[in-house]
Parts: sequence; structure tokens; C-alpha cells
Amino acid sequence: MAAMARFQLLHPYPFIKPSIVLSKSPLSSTPIFTLNANYCNYHISGSTSRRRKLSTTSAVASNSESSSTNAESSYSIVGDLLDYLNESWTHFHATAEAKRQLVTAGFHLLNENEEWVMKPGGRYFFTRNMSSLVAFAIGERYSIGNGFHVIAAHTDSPCLKLKPKFSSSKSGYLMVNVQTYGSGLWHTWFDRDLSLAGRVILRADDGSFSHKLVKINRPLLRVPTLAIHLNRTVNTDGFKPNLETHLIPLLATEPEKASSELNDKMNASYSKDPHRQLLMEILSDELGCKAENIVSVELNVCDTQPSCLGGANNEFIFSGRLDNLASSFCALRALVDSCASAEDLANEHTIRMIALFDNEEVGSDSYQGAGAPTMFEAMRRIIACLGHQSVGECAFARAIRHSFLGMLRPSIARVYCLCLKELIPFCVNSFFSKHVFIPCSSNLF
Repeated sequence: MAAMARFQLLHPYPFIKPSIVLSKSPLSSTPIFTLNANYCNYHISGSTSRRRKLSTTSAVASNSESSSTNAESSYSIVGDLLDYLNESWTHFHATAEAKRQLVTAGFHLLNENEEWVMKPGGRYFFTRNMSSLVAFAIGERYSIGNGFHVIAAHTDSPCLKLKPKFSSSKSGYLMVNVQTYGSGLWHTWFDRDLSLAGRVILRADDGSFSHKLVKINRPLLRVPTLAIHLNRTVNTDGFKPNLETHLIPLLATEPEKASSELNDKMNASYSKDPHRQLLMEILSDELGCKAENIVSVELNVCDTQPSCLGGANNEFIFSGRLDNLASSFCALRALVDSCASAEDLANEHTIRMIALFDNEEVGSDSYQGAGAPTMFEAMRRIIACLGHQSVGECAFARAIRHSFLGMLRPSIARVYCLCLKELIPFCVNSFFSKHVFIPCSSNLF
């Protein structure tokens, strides 16, 4: 479940610059996206919970700057990535954090259900289902028919999700029924300090409904493995759990087997469904609401171990969800930093856009996934708005022909494994952390 990525922190660019992948626009004299190297001077400390402000400094550092300045810049952007990873336990939280950063950077939030009003030089974004996001910046010199330069990524990662009927008990213990989401290495979820995070639907006193995000930031669940003396052949035959019967997290002891103090707290309201009531009480304490006001939940099982730097020289990032939150972060940071000031869009002839989709791990065929026409609908609306409703289909077709889409989906967890080096292609082993990779598949043509 945890992945490891290597970034050279002593060099000015620990991440791939989108401007390396995306060539200059034929209609623009400036790169489409760039990543700043002069980020705020921040030194990584033991804690990664503190949020850092976005950079508003100038673009790439000059060659005359000292190596220490480059190292500080590298540490800053890696620290921001760690913050983003630690905030983004779920696809909902990843989108909420991206929204927060965009608002801080001066982007205007749009509503898909309302009329859009925009102008050249403006910066805008909207979200869908609280789990996908499209943001864009319009060049000052944009004219109808010019293209969109897009970076796309996704916010979701393989995980365990609570089933609609999650109550389960066995041998005097309360369990939580879960289902697998995506293609994960499920054996790595055993013997970890797990918790819950996601979205909760609340009913207000006036009968209206609202969505709130929740994150229980403490160990709450655990999936235990069988002791070695009860499974002597596990090291020779392999660990092959049944995902329906073995991958069931432990929540608590049953009320009658709990302490007297816990019994006093639960006896009044736990007569019907003690299991559900216990979890609702935990969620209500976290949200500051009444348990009976919780109508529905959409929760992921999450690892409480924070993302951090590791290695003798702090050259590694130890984290889960790097696929694809690392790409989401790079896309978000590239867009924000490439239009931090009004001058950045003064000579731009195109529209810079990022699209962070949901449900990629299960095929993308959802209302908020890449299979939905979300991005193309946004493009049509932008063209119609800027053209004052007087443009036809040909304008959108011309814009598409002038557009470029870069899909950032680095297979970080699959790139390199010293213990299984013989299974990795030679070219990947030889050039990892030294070159830019552009994967290609014949199925795409």
C-alpha cells in the first residue's frame, strides 16, 4: 500500500517540469506551463502537518545562484507535496485541498448549474461531485478558435471502501465490512494502523441536506494476520487471503464485552444496532453534530502513517497514493505558478487547463470520471462565453485541433524495485531518476 519514490533533492527540479513535456505553443512566445524554482525558503522539519503558502516568486532560478538556494527550493516543493499527500487521504480531500490552493491563488469558483461570466486574463475552476476538478487560465490574447493546453491526472487511488451495510460481528468483536476499490496490493493492508475518511451527508433541523468531509486522524481499525504457528506454510506457499472473509477490519469489542464505562455510554442508544451507532458516534464527535443527523456516509479505509522523507540523505519520499496524487500536485502547481501574476498571461494566446478526474482506478466511466464529457463541456462553455454566444460548432472544432492534452500518470509504484529487479525492463532500471519518461502504447493509436 505504501509506495516509494526517489527525487534528487540537491538539484533544482525534483519533479518533471510540464514545460519539458509540453513544447511551446505556436501561438505563444512563452512556455505553456512552468514550475518555479524560487519557492519560499522552507526547511523540512520533523512535522509535515503545517501548511505552506504557495509561491509567488519569479520563474526559473539563474545559473549564478548558489547550490544551497537550489537545495532550499527543492526542499520547499517536496514539502508542499508532502502536505498535499497528508491532506489528501481520499479523492474528496484531494479535491478540497486543490480547491483551497486555487482560491488562495486567486482563482474564481464557478458553478456548473449557473451562467458563467469570464474574460481574457481570468482564472477559474469548478468541481464535480466534490471529487473531480477542472481549472483554467485564459490568455490575454486568446481569440476564438485558439487551443487549450491541458494536463490531466486523477484524484483516486486503490483503497478499501465501507460497504453500504458495513455492520458485522464475529466471536464477540465488531467488524467493518469493506470492498476493494481498484487494483491494489491488498496483502499490504494487513497489520496497519487504519482509520476512516470520506464524505458524510447531514440533515439539518430545517430538513435540508449538506455534505461534509471527515477524517478521523487516529488509528481506528486494524486487519490482523494469523500468527505464524497457526499458518506454518505462509512463507513457502505465499499469503493468499480471501478478500471477502479475511479482509475485514476490526473496530471494537461488542458492547457486552466492553468496559463498564463504555457500556454506560452505549446502553441508551445501542439497543437496535450497536455497531452502526458506535461508528456514528465517532463520526458525530469528529464533525461536531448529532449522530441522528448523519443520513449517509461514503468512507474509505485509510492508512494513518503520514507521508514523509526517508533515506540516509532524505532523498526518498515514503508515501501511499503517489499514483496519482503526485501528478495531481504537479499539474496543480504548474497551473498556479504559471499564472501567479497578471503579466504571466499578458502574451498568452491559448487557455491553460488542468483536469483532475475521479474513478480512474475503476475505469473512469462515471459522472466525475475522465469518460464523462466534463472537460469538453467546459471547453464549449468557455468558447461560447468568450465569444458572447455567437460562435458555432466550427469554433470548438478548430480549438480542439489546436489543443494539446498531456496525461500525467507516472507508474511510480511500478518503476523500480531492488528486490525484484529482474522483473523490471532494462530501460527503466537504467534511467530511473535520470531522465524524463514518455510511455507509449500501441493501443492508443
